[in-house]
Amino acid sequence: MARTLMRFTGVGGQGVLLAGEIFAAAKIKTGGHGLKTATYTSQVRGGATVVDITLDDDEIFYPYANDGEIDFMLSVAQVSYDLFKGGVSEGGTIVVEPNLVHPTAEDRKKWNIVEIPIITIAKEEVGNVITQSVIALAIANNFENAIDKEVLKEVMLSKVPAKVHEVNIKAYDLGYKYSDEAKAKMK
Repeated sequence: MARTLMRFTGVGGQGVLLAGEIFAAAKIKTGGHGLKTATYTSQVRGGATVVDITLDDDEIFYPYANDGEIDFMLSVAQVSYDLFKGGVSEGGTIVVEPNLVHPTAEDRKKWNIVEIPIITIAKEEVGNVITQSVIALAIANNFENAIDKEVLKEVMLSKVPAKVHEVNIKAYDLGYKYSDEAKAKMK
Protein backbone atom coordinates (compact mmCIF):
# COMPACT_ATOMS: atom_id res chain seq x y z
CA MET A 1 0.00 0.00 0.00
CA ALA A 2 1.22 3.46 -0.82
CA ARG A 3 1.05 6.29 1.64
CA THR A 4 -2.47 7.24 2.74
CA LEU A 5 -3.20 10.75 3.97
CA MET A 6 -6.51 11.49 5.66
CA ARG A 7 -7.83 14.55 7.46
CA PHE A 8 -10.62 14.73 10.03
CA THR A 9 -11.96 18.17 10.95
CA GLY A 10 -14.47 19.40 13.47
CA VAL A 11 -14.67 21.71 16.44
CA GLY A 12 -13.13 21.18 19.85
CA GLY A 13 -14.89 18.51 21.82
CA GLN A 14 -16.28 16.59 18.83
CA GLY A 15 -14.01 13.61 19.26
CA VAL A 16 -12.39 13.44 15.83
CA LEU A 17 -9.03 12.87 17.54
CA LEU A 18 -9.95 9.37 18.63
CA ALA A 19 -10.40 8.24 15.03
CA GLY A 20 -6.88 9.39 14.20
CA GLU A 21 -5.43 7.56 17.17
CA ILE A 22 -7.23 4.34 16.22
CA PHE A 23 -6.05 4.50 12.58
CA ALA A 24 -2.42 5.03 13.61
CA ALA A 25 -2.53 2.21 16.18
CA ALA A 26 -4.16 -0.20 13.71
CA LYS A 27 -1.55 0.50 11.02
CA ILE A 28 1.25 -0.10 13.53
CA LYS A 29 -0.45 -3.32 14.67
CA THR A 30 -0.39 -4.60 11.07
CA GLY A 31 3.34 -3.95 10.80
CA GLY A 32 3.24 -0.56 9.13
CA HIS A 33 3.74 2.98 10.32
CA GLY A 34 0.98 5.35 11.37
CA LEU A 35 0.74 8.68 13.07
CA LYS A 36 -1.69 11.44 13.76
CA THR A 37 -0.97 15.11 14.14
CA ALA A 38 -3.62 17.28 15.74
CA THR A 39 -3.99 21.03 15.50
CA TYR A 40 -6.30 23.06 17.69
CA THR A 41 -7.16 26.70 17.22
CA SER A 42 -6.98 29.08 20.16
CA GLN A 43 -10.42 28.28 21.54
CA VAL A 44 -10.11 24.56 22.05
CA ARG A 45 -13.74 23.93 23.00
CA GLY A 46 -15.78 24.98 20.00
CA GLY A 47 -12.77 26.12 17.98
CA ALA A 48 -11.70 24.47 14.72
CA THR A 49 -9.71 21.26 15.09
CA VAL A 50 -7.93 19.18 12.49
CA VAL A 51 -6.31 15.76 12.70
CA ASP A 52 -4.08 14.59 9.89
CA ILE A 53 -3.49 10.85 9.70
CA THR A 54 -0.54 9.40 7.82
CA LEU A 55 -0.39 5.66 7.19
CA ASP A 56 2.49 4.05 5.33
CA ASP A 57 4.24 0.71 4.98
CA ASP A 58 7.53 2.58 5.11
CA GLU A 59 8.91 4.82 7.83
CA ILE A 60 7.29 8.27 8.03
CA PHE A 61 9.85 11.06 8.15
CA TYR A 62 7.53 14.07 7.98
CA PRO A 63 4.43 14.00 10.19
CA TYR A 64 2.33 16.68 8.48
CA ALA A 65 0.30 16.47 5.31
CA ASN A 66 1.24 19.11 2.75
CA ASP A 67 -1.62 21.05 1.21
CA GLY A 68 -2.90 19.34 -1.90
CA GLU A 69 -1.67 15.87 -0.85
CA ILE A 70 -4.63 14.69 1.21
CA ASP A 71 -6.74 11.95 -0.41
CA PHE A 72 -9.68 12.00 1.97
CA MET A 73 -11.20 14.49 4.41
CA LEU A 74 -14.17 14.17 6.72
CA SER A 75 -15.73 17.27 8.24
CA VAL A 76 -18.49 17.81 10.78
CA ALA A 77 -18.13 21.60 11.22
CA GLN A 78 -18.34 24.45 8.70
CA VAL A 79 -15.61 26.53 10.35
CA SER A 80 -13.03 23.76 10.11
CA TYR A 81 -14.24 22.65 6.67
CA ASP A 82 -13.61 26.17 5.35
CA LEU A 83 -10.22 26.39 7.06
CA PHE A 84 -8.81 23.01 6.05
CA LYS A 85 -10.45 21.90 2.76
CA GLY A 86 -7.58 23.43 0.77
CA GLY A 87 -5.35 20.54 1.81
CA VAL A 88 -7.37 18.02 -0.18
CA SER A 89 -6.05 17.09 -3.61
CA GLU A 90 -8.24 17.99 -6.58
CA GLY A 91 -10.64 15.11 -7.22
CA GLY A 92 -10.16 13.88 -3.64
CA THR A 93 -13.11 12.80 -1.50
CA ILE A 94 -14.61 14.97 1.23
CA VAL A 95 -17.33 13.48 3.42
CA VAL A 96 -19.43 16.12 5.16
CA GLU A 97 -22.18 16.18 7.76
CA PRO A 98 -24.86 17.83 5.56
CA ASN A 99 -26.73 19.37 8.49
CA LEU A 100 -23.62 21.30 9.56
CA VAL A 101 -21.36 21.66 6.51
CA HIS A 102 -22.49 23.31 3.28
CA PRO A 103 -19.94 23.05 0.44
CA THR A 104 -20.12 25.63 -2.35
CA ALA A 105 -20.93 24.77 -5.98
CA GLU A 106 -17.24 25.43 -6.72
CA ASP A 107 -16.22 22.92 -4.01
CA ARG A 108 -18.49 20.31 -5.60
CA LYS A 109 -16.69 20.76 -8.94
CA LYS A 110 -13.23 20.48 -7.38
CA TRP A 111 -13.81 17.55 -5.01
CA ASN A 112 -15.95 14.47 -4.72
CA ILE A 113 -18.32 15.71 -1.98
CA VAL A 114 -20.21 12.97 -0.15
CA GLU A 115 -22.96 13.81 2.33
CA ILE A 116 -23.48 11.42 5.25
CA PRO A 117 -25.39 12.66 8.35
CA ILE A 118 -22.81 11.34 10.84
CA ILE A 119 -24.09 13.19 13.91
CA THR A 120 -27.73 12.34 13.16
CA ILE A 121 -26.78 8.65 12.80
CA ALA A 122 -24.89 8.77 16.12
CA LYS A 123 -27.76 10.50 17.96
CA GLU A 124 -30.78 8.77 16.44
CA GLU A 125 -29.63 5.32 15.30
CA VAL A 126 -26.91 4.54 17.82
CA GLY A 127 -28.42 6.66 20.59
CA ASN A 128 -25.05 8.10 21.63
CA VAL A 129 -23.59 11.23 19.95
CA ILE A 130 -20.09 10.37 21.20
CA THR A 131 -20.01 7.43 18.77
CA GLN A 132 -19.71 9.86 15.84
CA SER A 133 -15.92 9.35 15.85
CA VAL A 134 -16.38 5.60 15.37
CA ILE A 135 -18.90 6.17 12.56
CA ALA A 136 -16.37 8.54 10.95
CA LEU A 137 -13.62 5.94 11.38
CA ALA A 138 -15.64 3.29 9.52
CA ILE A 139 -16.62 5.72 6.75
CA ALA A 140 -13.02 6.81 6.19
CA ASN A 141 -11.75 3.25 6.13
CA ASN A 142 -14.47 2.19 3.71
CA PHE A 143 -13.50 4.96 1.28
CA GLU A 144 -9.73 4.57 1.67
CA ASN A 145 -9.38 0.80 2.32
CA ALA A 146 -6.51 1.75 4.62
CA ILE A 147 -6.72 -1.04 7.21
CA ASP A 148 -8.33 -4.48 7.33
CA LYS A 149 -11.91 -3.90 8.55
CA GLU A 150 -11.72 -6.44 11.40
CA VAL A 151 -8.29 -5.27 12.61
CA LEU A 152 -9.56 -1.69 12.73
CA LYS A 153 -12.65 -2.76 14.71
CA GLU A 154 -10.47 -4.72 17.16
CA VAL A 155 -8.16 -1.73 17.75
CA MET A 156 -11.17 0.60 18.12
CA LEU A 157 -12.63 -1.69 20.82
CA SER A 158 -9.28 -1.71 22.65
CA LYS A 159 -9.43 2.12 22.85
CA VAL A 160 -12.95 2.48 24.29
CA PRO A 161 -14.28 1.28 27.67
CA ALA A 162 -15.83 -2.21 27.67
CA LYS A 163 -19.20 -0.84 28.82
CA VAL A 164 -19.59 0.99 25.48
CA HIS A 165 -18.37 -1.80 23.19
CA GLU A 166 -21.88 -2.68 22.04
CA VAL A 167 -22.82 0.87 20.94
CA ASN A 168 -19.44 1.34 19.27
CA ILE A 169 -19.81 -1.90 17.29
CA LYS A 170 -23.23 -0.66 16.18
CA ALA A 171 -21.72 2.72 15.21
CA TYR A 172 -18.89 1.04 13.29
CA ASP A 173 -21.31 -1.15 11.34
CA LEU A 174 -23.57 1.84 10.58
CA GLY A 175 -20.56 3.79 9.31
CA TYR A 176 -19.90 1.00 6.82
CA LYS A 177 -23.59 0.72 5.89
CA TYR A 178 -23.99 4.43 5.14
CA SER A 179 -20.69 4.73 3.30
CA ASP A 180 -21.54 1.65 1.19
CA GLU A 181 -24.83 3.36 0.25
CA ALA A 182 -23.01 6.62 -0.56
CA LYS A 183 -20.43 4.80 -2.69
CA ALA A 184 -23.19 2.97 -4.59
CA LYS A 185 -24.82 6.32 -5.47
CA MET A 186 -21.53 7.64 -6.86
CA LYS A 187 -21.22 4.95 -9.53
